[in-house]
Amino acid sequence: MNRIFLSMSLALVACVGMWIDRSAQAADEYTYDLVHSSVSFKARHLDLSWIHGRFNQVEGTFSIDRQEPSKSTFQLSIKAESVDTANVGRDEHLRQPDYFDTKQFPTIDFKSTSTKIIPGGYEVTGDFTMHGKTKPITFNLMGGNEIEAMSARRVGFSTELRLKRSDYGFDKNAIGPIGDEAIIIIDCEGMRK
Repeated sequence: MNRIFLSMSLALVACVGMWIDRSAQAADEYTYDLVHSSVSFKARHLDLSWIHGRFNQVEGTFSIDRQEPSKSTFQLSIKAESVDTANVGRDEHLRQPDYFDTKQFPTIDFKSTSTKIIPGGYEVTGDFTMHGKTKPITFNLMGGNEIEAMSARRVGFSTELRLKRSDYGFDKNAIGPIGDEAIIIIDCEGMRK
């Protein structure tokens, strides 16, 4: 009888310990999967057509708290020199001081400051830094479903942002042929750490 009681007590302690450990780490940590994600953009040229491009070097982390979604956080860092519009001459021009000025401002960064759950995803507010200027932005980050695939726990999100380059200190003289507004499209997949 004592052995049964001792076994039950040990099992109960183990279960409580696992519950305490899980509740202490309610947030799941994910890293940005560069192979299955993309940060792309488009901007108007002479108000006639769209120029499309992407950034090839991106890093990020997501902390998803399913119990308290307001504690979830999102962070992304883009290497500005990795800009790729499928035109070598244009890409080199975009790295120059009148556009991204990648030597002086090597990264484009976002770090969330608040998160609110909405139907189908999250409303995320945070600090967006580009070209040496930081401004608060709010956007809807849609998705958040988790699956087990390719030997990892994965989560995916997508969003589309509209930003004005003039808000971030870009050369106003260079805004003529390429429109002021750029549309940023982010499709990201995270892998649990």
